[in-house]
Amino acid sequence: MRASGILLHISSLPSLYGIGTLGSEAYKFIDFLKEAGQSYWQILPVCPTSYGDSPYQSFSTYAGNPYFIDFELLKKDGLLIEADYEGIDWGDNPGYADYEKLYNNRFDVLKRAYKRFCDRDKTDFYRFLDDNERWISNYALFMSIKNENDGKCWLEWEDGLKRRDPHSLWLFKESHKEDVEFWEFVQFMFFEQWKKLKAYATENGIKIIGDIPIYVALDSADVWVSPDLFDLDDELMPKTVAGCPPDIFSEDGQLWGNPIYNWQRHKETGYGWWIDRMKSAKELYDVIRIDHFRGFDEFFTIPYGDETARGGSWRQGPGMDLFRALEEKLGTLPIIAEDLGFLTPGVKKLLKDSGYPGMKVLQYAFSDRENDYLPFRYDKNCVCYVGTHDNAPIKEWITEITDDELEFCKEYMGYNGKTDSDFVWSLIRLMMASVADTAIILMQDCLELGKESRMNTPSMPYGNWQWRMQKDAITDALTEKIATLTELYGR
Repeated sequence: MRASGILLHISSLPSLYGIGTLGSEAYKFIDFLKEAGQSYWQILPVCPTSYGDSPYQSFSTYAGNPYFIDFELLKKDGLLIEADYEGIDWGDNPGYADYEKLYNNRFDVLKRAYKRFCDRDKTDFYRFLDDNERWISNYALFMSIKNENDGKCWLEWEDGLKRRDPHSLWLFKESHKEDVEFWEFVQFMFFEQWKKLKAYATENGIKIIGDIPIYVALDSADVWVSPDLFDLDDELMPKTVAGCPPDIFSEDGQLWGNPIYNWQRHKETGYGWWIDRMKSAKELYDVIRIDHFRGFDEFFTIPYGDETARGGSWRQGPGMDLFRALEEKLGTLPIIAEDLGFLTPGVKKLLKDSGYPGMKVLQYAFSDRENDYLPFRYDKNCVCYVGTHDNAPIKEWITEITDDELEFCKEYMGYNGKTDSDFVWSLIRLMMASVADTAIILMQDCLELGKESRMNTPSMPYGNWQWRMQKDAITDALTEKIATLTELYGR
């Protein structure tokens, strides 16, 4: 069935408090999607961001981002008053998230809400803790210990806490009960607000495409709780870390730094950790995009401590063995496989055997006339983008490509426009017209924005994930324009 949607992360929604939230602007965005004839809202991972502010480097694969909790909704629940959050400096530019100010101010406000919550009936809260016991208590304890240690990585904690000695953990929890419960409360509030927003999306015919990274961060509750599932030494230090080999874009490759999975151990445990992870994702989203899908076929490992990816090597991944185990326990999974980049025969076979739709990105299509990303080479079972959160918006992209690529693109489209706006919408039209079952438009392209709106530049560790949409950016004319294209191409 043909359908389309828009990619905009929650952090990029307008709000008065430094970052997009699960509040009124999120509901308005769902209204816009419905009016524009869309079927999907694609977002990035909603987990807490850590160093570098990336949603792909989180303290937990299960937890929700405290920054997304909406203050106005907490006020409606009687947990905040306006004086708790008005007048705080959230940054001087509503077009960008100032993560330093968010980190320094937001938790103080949430602690005020927690103080009022302590006097409430906690029946629903305790039910939430029971329902999420597989991760919530460990995450809350992890965050409490981390704060007590000035944010240091768990590998730098005292040995008893680092190695999860039961007596050491009990002593800490007994002496920090209130702080541990605060972190549980934060997650309770996030998921209460998320559940209501998700229900509203469902009521309005909008499915949410979520996103999970293939890897987890080294400094995470996930690795701290289950070190045997990762390639660590006896001191719990990584032996190898993840990344990408050198290529035409980067002579040193990419050094991501995430710990590598001990896939043999995962297999021995029946892939229980992955089953839990995908079960949570399936409950959270309607469709799950898995980042770096090729890593399940082969994955690139770099010796820990290397300064570049040059010394890395390839190893064999779990392949269909993992996905058969997942589907045996969870049924058919609504997965989009991020299969971008160089695709080996093994990756192509894994994609075919799994049946999952892969991704096609038009920005990669015009380097040569035999390119697999050219729309006439698509099969239906794919998701097409002009660009993703990792790409430049179209108005920036046309300034970066070669003259030959630009001319080929125009020739391919039969382009006869005159303005940048014409070009942007011609590319969107080409994507919408393709045979791909699903087409996803980047919101920045809908708004015809340029370099200033780029969400992420891969391999740049800082300065990403900041862009936010202006409050009145979505107009009736834009809504009608998208709706017309959507109807025209049967989406």
